[in-house]
Amino acid sequence: MNHFDVAIIGSGPAGASAAFHLAKNGISTVLIEKEKLPRYKTCGGGFVYRGRKDLPFDISDIVEREFYKIDVFLGDSLHFTNKRENPIISMVMRDSFDNLLVEKAKELGVTLLQEHKLTSLEFSNGKNIITTSQTQLTATFVIAADGALSPTAKLAGWKEDTRKLIPALEYEVEVSEEDFNRLKNEVRFDIDAIPHGYAWSFPKKNHLSLGVASGKRTKINLKKFYTEYLETLGIKEVKNQTQHGFQIPVAPRTDGFVKNNVFLIGDAAGFADPITAEGISNAIYSGVLAAESIAEAQLNPTEAAALYNQKLEVKLIPEIKTGLWLSKWFYEQTKIRNLVLKKHGQRFSEAMADVFMGDRSYPTNIANTIKQKIKELVF
Repeated sequence: MNHFDVAIIGSGPAGASAAFHLAKNGISTVLIEKEKLPRYKTCGGGFVYRGRKDLPFDISDIVEREFYKIDVFLGDSLHFTNKRENPIISMVMRDSFDNLLVEKAKELGVTLLQEHKLTSLEFSNGKNIITTSQTQLTATFVIAADGALSPTAKLAGWKEDTRKLIPALEYEVEVSEEDFNRLKNEVRFDIDAIPHGYAWSFPKKNHLSLGVASGKRTKINLKKFYTEYLETLGIKEVKNQTQHGFQIPVAPRTDGFVKNNVFLIGDAAGFADPITAEGISNAIYSGVLAAESIAEAQLNPTEAAALYNQKLEVKLIPEIKTGLWLSKWFYEQTKIRNLVLKKHGQRFSEAMADVFMGDRSYPTNIANTIKQKIKELVF
């Protein structure tokens, strides 16, 4: 039976990034993927600059479009525009993007097992016994990078109700040449296009990625609001479209991130941004943190777990917790929010752009700041 220092389940940005950094440190790593790469992955494909600038290699060849300006709309009354010298958002298709990250990891010696579906995970004598649809192997560490529904986390003992999952619906849409030329140069977010949420328009090379997401976990007719969003965008003809429904975890798990040498990263841990639901940059970041922890601990499980939890608490967890508070205020207190944004909207919009760029995090005192702005407006 083959043995690896680390087995990573899932070859998305989180898993591939963890594999890359583990291999860079000379740690034997296997990347286990249930499908054959490259494969389509449901995702808007908007990769913000804070994630891109920290990648250790260039991804220009697979970037479909770059946007140095984004537009944020709140109904018909408020519109904010942000511009930067570097691309705020780079558009990627996840099949090409994920495959590139995996290939970079393989160049450093990572073993890739494709079309291997995880069927069981057992912890025995300090090792994880991993059984897939095609083989069995052992690993000292397992990294769960298999997305929001994470079969690995379930097998390792995590409960399903320890994260906040929000519903989203995304379409890859081919429109008329006239509509595409009109929309291809604008990335836009339409707040309140769906109750307690937003819609987005992400132009790719020759089609649009359009979607709607609710900030609340509730039953909602997403398709209805998507159809209304097509009207908002003025799209006259849909030549072809494919629909993909999914859930986005926008709150960290409450029952920990390490059990029996199994580490959770990315969506499996609940690390998507609570306000924008963007998950790629935090997925990559958490993958790097897990890899660093294992390497710095020199494969000592107890030390690696402690290091990972410490690293998460430095920036990622506090930022997400602040984002959760801000998200609840932003999407649920709409009347107060609009009152504040009429006066301070451009400033808040610029702050969000700074977060996208990696120039700042969500401030820990954001609640006090907003309360003070409300008092200024009311009194």
